[in-house]
Amino acid sequence: MSTIIEIDEVNKVFATGEHAVKNLSLNIKEGEIIALLGPNGAGKTTLISMICGIVSPSSGKIKVNGLDVVDDYRKTRSMIGLVPQELTLESFETVSNSIKFSRGLFGKKGNKILIENLIKQLSLWEKRNTKIMELSGGMKRRVLIAKALSHEPQILFLDEPSAGVDVELRKEMWEIIKNLKKDGATIILTTHYIEEAEAIADRVGIINNGELLLVEEKKELLSKMGSKTLTIELASKIKSIPKSLSSYHLQLLNNGEKLAFNYKSNDESTGITSLLMDIKKADIKLADLSTSQTSLEEIFVDMVNK
Repeated sequence: MSTIIEIDEVNKVFATGEHAVKNLSLNIKEGEIIALLGPNGAGKTTLISMICGIVSPSSGKIKVNGLDVVDDYRKTRSMIGLVPQELTLESFETVSNSIKFSRGLFGKKGNKILIENLIKQLSLWEKRNTKIMELSGGMKRRVLIAKALSHEPQILFLDEPSAGVDVELRKEMWEIIKNLKKDGATIILTTHYIEEAEAIADRVGIINNGELLLVEEKKELLSKMGSKTLTIELASKIKSIPKSLSSYHLQLLNNGEKLAFNYKSNDESTGITSLLMDIKKADIKLADLSTSQTSLEEIFVDMVNK
């Protein structure tokens, strides 16, 4: 995949002295979904605002499809659709007219078929003539996505797309985003929902205090940094862990019914084979074995804390 967004050593210092983004570099590939994770005030929204041309970088360069976002603002902005976190909509306008209006802002001629297809794709057809003020929060979020896509951008930014949306609607939003990717869109989203990144992103970037701590393929990140837990269910309870097993740093769970063993999933030798042999030597009988993977949330919390 070719690079569609190039961010090269970008800094943003506001008049207040706040250094919101610090020497940040990142290349985003055409057609991928990248999730930017970070706590409030991490610099995620500031970064998006600079790429979209809403805020100017203090230093560094940002290019969209080879064009500078400052020198070629109009061209780069026309390639981008932005779905803001806030539900900023024309309350007394209908869904259909609001989407048409957004297309017109970019100097695009009317396209009835495209607008109707967008409305259907986002499950808004039955609400097309409804005033926006009468819609639920989830429906308003869909309208924002439709408005952002109305001028046929190559890139879509979603700033907290599931904010204020219940679990069921959140999963529907994920399906919408996956379908947009199938249609060829490059999608960058910021999110507080770790499971959102885990469910739909190809790559994950972690931002804290204006710095990009890492950006990695989601599967690689989980593989490289995650650990696994082997849970051993015992045939009968034990009161304590035998000294012969002390080197494995086991945890005794469920009042002596289970043992837990943590290991790195990418280590050449996990130690599981020798552990099971030593358990047998200790005359402890097993009932069942199961493994679980460290979640992206645990990795994220660990990195931000460090």
